[in-house]
Amino acid sequence: MHIPAEGETGAARRGLLDWATFNDLLAQSSIWTHASLQLVHSGRQLPAETYCAEVQTMSGPVVRPSPAKMQVMMAMGATVVANDVGALTPPLRSVCDTLRTTYAASVAANVYCSFKGVQGFGPHYDTHDVFAVQTEGEKLWRLYRNRESDPVDYPGEGEEVRRYLASACGPVMREVRMRPGDVLYIPRGWYHDALAVEGASLHVTLSVTPLYGRILFRLLESAAMQDPAFRAWLPPATRDEGRPLAAQLADLGQRLAALAASPAFVQEIAMTQQRLMGRSSDYCLPERISLTRYSPTGLMPPVVRGPASVAMEWAMTQSVFVLEDMIAQFDFVPEADLRAAIEAAVHAGALKPVAGA
Repeated sequence: MHIPAEGETGAARRGLLDWATFNDLLAQSSIWTHASLQLVHSGRQLPAETYCAEVQTMSGPVVRPSPAKMQVMMAMGATVVANDVGALTPPLRSVCDTLRTTYAASVAANVYCSFKGVQGFGPHYDTHDVFAVQTEGEKLWRLYRNRESDPVDYPGEGEEVRRYLASACGPVMREVRMRPGDVLYIPRGWYHDALAVEGASLHVTLSVTPLYGRILFRLLESAAMQDPAFRAWLPPATRDEGRPLAAQLADLGQRLAALAASPAFVQEIAMTQQRLMGRSSDYCLPERISLTRYSPTGLMPPVVRGPASVAMEWAMTQSVFVLEDMIAQFDFVPEADLRAAIEAAVHAGALKPVAGA
């Protein structure tokens, strides 16, 4: 889906990352490594030694991208890929936070700086949904006819893989010329590539990766082991033509289905989604946050539903706890839910405030 820039919304998208801000980020050489700042040319990632150098620091020698070498490689047409930049500027943090909460997903922001007529990547697909935001210059995107069906793994790297992708992508289905402020949404698995067509191009790719069905195998294992039926031995497949084994497996399958549909397991998935999203927080130095202490009184607190119940169970076992520490520890529970649960417990007399330094 192509969303052209329009009015104030388009201007806001263009302001996500301009040339001046990107130059400032690149100049902060101490934050970059060869893994977070990469160069790509004609579909191949350049070796670190072509653009990195050893630098002496107070902690000893480290290898970092060299601004001088980087600029030489860019002059030769190399595409710059700055990975995991979602926390580096307020606009990037804001858009990443919005996508996390909207899709209950992990979100990564990468920056791509490329130059006219030199392609960084050939036809490929991604294992996540992509929102590409063009912020400077123009870029021509080609969307191919074929799509992998909800891929979760990538075939790898190398020339053989590139040839496979080039043959598997199919014919070009659509070309989209991206201008500053435009957004292009590309679903997971859809083959695509892009090329700067007029001068230099700068765009931000927002990768959105929610949970998918595989997570059930990990979470169900620990939940199922609470049921003695899953700890029982399986009978030999040779006994009575395998009928006892088939019956036991059928019973376990029904138990798994019931467990996966249970409210407790839905809550476990909700907490896992919250862990995936994380919780961002801005610093406010030189001010420090105020700490609020509580102590259980021995009375029963009101019943709490959802992930906050786990945090409240912990709180009621403490002699004294700090609310802000509780919020930090249980970062997979929405902060508003934790505060509401504490307020309800105080109102019911199950918690009391405690003075402290």
